[in-house]
Amino acid sequence: MKSNFPKRLEDSALKRQKNEILSAPVTAIDLEKVTTIQELVESFQNTSIQARNIGNVARVFERMLTDPERPTILLGLAGPLIAAGLRKVIRDMVAYGLVDAIVATGAILYQDYYQAEGFKHYRGTPDADDRKLRDLLIDRIYDTYVDEEKFNFLDAKIGRFADRLPAGEYSSRSFLTELSKEIKDSNSILKAAYQRGIPVFSPALNDSSIGIGLTEHYHRMRMEHKQGVVINSIRDNYELTQIVVQSKRTAAIYVAGGVPKNFINDSIVMAYIFGRDTGGHKYAIQMTTDSPHWGGLSGSTLSEATSWGKVNREASTAMAFVDPSVSLPLVAAYALHKKLYQNRSRIQFDWQADTLKKISYSSQSRPSRAKVGRLKTLQNV
Repeated sequence: MKSNFPKRLEDSALKRQKNEILSAPVTAIDLEKVTTIQELVESFQNTSIQARNIGNVARVFERMLTDPERPTILLGLAGPLIAAGLRKVIRDMVAYGLVDAIVATGAILYQDYYQAEGFKHYRGTPDADDRKLRDLLIDRIYDTYVDEEKFNFLDAKIGRFADRLPAGEYSSRSFLTELSKEIKDSNSILKAAYQRGIPVFSPALNDSSIGIGLTEHYHRMRMEHKQGVVINSIRDNYELTQIVVQSKRTAAIYVAGGVPKNFINDSIVMAYIFGRDTGGHKYAIQMTTDSPHWGGLSGSTLSEATSWGKVNREASTAMAFVDPSVSLPLVAAYALHKKLYQNRSRIQFDWQADTLKKISYSSQSRPSRAKVGRLKTLQNV
């Protein structure tokens, strides 16, 4: 006769397996005890779904920053991050030495420069009448507005800036270095990177308003039968790969995906050009809203990257499928409030044209208030 009682495990081995699997209970977030962003993110590590993933991303980021092998951390930036209000977050990551090199879309760097020139992004609505915005020369980025007249002015200014540079081929890094020299805004990502000697690459620089300004410059030089500035994107490959092969180890942070993610990963593949097999990134984290099952690179898992040799088979990795406008400030604040930058040596790159002569390290001193401002612990989250 069939028993009406619920099933019970009788096998002792199965009981042990069950107890082992059920050994880590979910811990509820206690907002009466959480008083800082650091504590909030730490509490995420014992929860579930994407909160746990954000906690895991923060934990892997901490390992990157405290690893005695001192991996070179490559930061990939894509998406509407400046429009989302993350400019100061990214700038502080640079100024406090949480990253060592940047690969970004041209749009992110242009919009950083746009704000450095005193122009602003404005809160709007995705339900706007875009035909009316067109009449007013207002451009929309989802729920954010920018002034197209200011864009046009700045595009032309970049073109005129290129007029003053010596003619020839530039990598995006070398061109952006020159552009950054003239930035006065202390809250600029490009300015902070220039001050710390952190290389900034934009392999799709032409696909941005910076590219529009350079195209105007190119046209003017042709009309005047002169040589001008040309961006050599293959030189970007060459330069970033040298950083990879000369680093002790590498780690990657992908904010969104796109070209920056693939460019950082391809630098691992291209190491063979210099006779090296780096073994792939030792650490990798990603915050994105793209999904793996569509087959695109932006949402592809870090495990998938292991099959290409881009991420080491023993790497510490974590992904959070959360909008970076939410996830990146949480992860960055976790690292800053724990002061994970304090014992990390400062990296220095010695460039001679397109050749990286050497990478060296110096002791990391606490960033001065004049350079980076005052970091305050946020209370009452």
